Amino acid sequence: MTLPFDFSGPVSGLLCGGIFGFALERAGFASGCKLTAQLRFTDWAVFKVMFTAILVAATGLWLLQLLGLMAKEDIFIPTTYFWATLLGGVGVGAGMAIGGYCPGTSVVSFMSGRIDGLVFFLGILFGTIGFAGAYRWVEPLMEALPGPEAQTVSELLGVPDWLILIALGAVFAAVAWFTRAPATAGPSRSTAAPTLPHTAAARSFQ
Repeated sequence: MTLPFDFSGPVSGLLCGGIFGFALERAGFASGCKLTAQLRFTDWAVFKVMFTAILVAATGLWLLQLLGLMAKEDIFIPTTYFWATLLGGVGVGAGMAIGGYCPGTSVVSFMSGRIDGLVFFLGILFGTIGFAGAYRWVEPLMEALPGPEAQTVSELLGVPDWLILIALGAVFAAVAWFTRAPATAGPSRSTAAPTLPHTAAARSFQ
């Protein structure tokens, strides 16, 4: 099964990438300030947008399997390697905190006219080339301590897929509740237009 519209290969990737980039730009992720604000826990837009994408994708894959339109064997599930995940997470996290972008948002930023997005993307490009050239020396570390082979979270925990979806939905609902914007109160007395006091001095100006 190939999506969308029976396109396959680069065409499907370009189409989905364009839609994803448009969504990121509309969410305000073309600005590096958005992601750094998330890391400071002052703006939860990044979490809400990306977690919504995770929920939609996970629910869609579950429904496709439930309806018999896609087999689980058709989904590539990589094996987790402990040291590779730890070092990669630290490196990518530090880069996002310092630069304010992830790989996808750096492209969106550059296409929106921001030079810092281009600089960040070039850093990713040259860093990837450098890592690929040095991989044979770091390969033993990258492939050390492999986790369970090709297991989903539900398979790892031994629970049904729908229970994981409910748990993800509960996490999203809890974060949305605790980070909701405070209710806007009406104008207070201190901000109301001042009135002249009823004194003889005030009346003398009338």
